[in-house]
Amino acid sequence: MKIVLGLGNPGKDYERTRHNLGFLVLDEIASTHVIGFVPRRSLESLIGKWKVGEEEVLLVKPQTYMNHSGRATLAVLQKFPVGIQNLVVVHDDLDLPFGRIRIRARGSAAGHRGVQSILDALGAEPFLRVRLGIGRPAVGLDATEYVLERFSAEESPRLQATISRAADAVTCVLQEGAKAAMERFNRVDSD
Repeated sequence: MKIVLGLGNPGKDYERTRHNLGFLVLDEIASTHVIGFVPRRSLESLIGKWKVGEEEVLLVKPQTYMNHSGRATLAVLQKFPVGIQNLVVVHDDLDLPFGRIRIRARGSAAGHRGVQSILDALGAEPFLRVRLGIGRPAVGLDATEYVLERFSAEESPRLQATISRAADAVTCVLQEGAKAAMERFNRVDSD
């Protein structure tokens, strides 16, 4: 079993904001493969079950708000003890240009509070991350405000293609492994 955890904030106010790219990618996978999400109160998450080949995959959307994502992640991993090496976290990233995908096997939180919450809860960092570029805010705009904004008019036409490519990257990780996915999706010319 593998767990794919998409980061975001629950509720209508946050739908289709930059910080909810992780949720949007899981929604794309769920839509493509006709997967429903079920609330699991004890896990503070919405859970979808997906079969990739012979392997069961849990799609997890924490409902704890971004800064407390680690609490839900820990609860899920305690209920389904698959090991941190079978966890894939999908999240937005300010340090990448809009639309870029970067798959990494480890690393720091780089200021992302949701990732930091997971690192704090798990006490370890070697989980796979699918990082989705949202770019940096314009000068004078606070990063906290920027991530909670909806995508701009310039970004909107490319948003669906970005979400679809990220869903393909997650599928590639699950079917072919992280190395193959990195080689295919980390390249600048794959944008």
